[in-house]
Amino acid sequence: MIVRETPSLLHLILVMQGSIVPKIIGRILAFAGFALAVLLIDRHVLTLPHVSIAAMGVFGIALSLFLGFRNNAAYDRWWEARKLWGQMIADTRSLGRETLIFLGAGPARDQVMTGMAGFAHLHRGWLRGVNATEGAAAWDGRAMDHAVHRNPPDAALRSMAGILRNEAESGRLSDIGQRALAERLGSVALAQAGCERLASAPIPFVYSLLVLRTSHLYCLILPFALIDTAGAFAPAVAAIVAYVFFGLNAVSDELEHPFRDAANGLPLDAMCRVIEIAVAEAMGREPPQPLQPVDGVLS
Repeated sequence: MIVRETPSLLHLILVMQGSIVPKIIGRILAFAGFALAVLLIDRHVLTLPHVSIAAMGVFGIALSLFLGFRNNAAYDRWWEARKLWGQMIADTRSLGRETLIFLGAGPARDQVMTGMAGFAHLHRGWLRGVNATEGAAAWDGRAMDHAVHRNPPDAALRSMAGILRNEAESGRLSDIGQRALAERLGSVALAQAGCERLASAPIPFVYSLLVLRTSHLYCLILPFALIDTAGAFAPAVAAIVAYVFFGLNAVSDELEHPFRDAANGLPLDAMCRVIEIAVAEAMGREPPQPLQPVDGVLS
């Protein structure tokens, strides 16, 4: 995720970090070149059909509505993912207090809390499709065993539930404590399932297909409407329109997948570190330092 101060006007124009321009520069140049070719052919070779700029305006409004819908849907997914991870952070802090109340300081509480830190890393790895066992094993010695399961973070939660069950059967955990801690683990599992839903169910492809096809069609027709109205500036106008339409589509694509290890993805590493800090402080250990942005990017 990009974390930086608001740049100056000049820097705002030139900055490429976090920008979608590198991803769409080929399309921008292609449509600008196409507009230039249309302009030169119309002026020096043969007269081409001229399209009404008013008609293109109506077409552009319809396309903007499609783009706006997809962009809003993508941002809703990104923001929901951030809220779910925020809920897991809050549940970790609450779990530290509740285990202190119902279990007291001891090995069982330590195992539950370190299991929560291991769960966070395994969950991060599952969402990003990477191996996060090493980060989990640094806190939870059972992480290697969890990693062999189809859903490692769920295995970590079952292990934590098993610890609580053993404490209950030995009489060290009251009925009230069982219920409170079970509800807390249930809240964590609910947030986990919500993240998995976002990761496995993207916005229906038909929306992306419709927007991309319509954007290409609009940018192909636009130069024929700019011959009369924009003249020599037609290539520049075509480039700007391509930047806006394809840029919005590229931004929507990044936000649609909030767990990707990308510049505008959620900083899962940093949020796992926040959970590690909460666990360490709950156990009375020296907490690690929060992760800091590197070159304006928080991973």
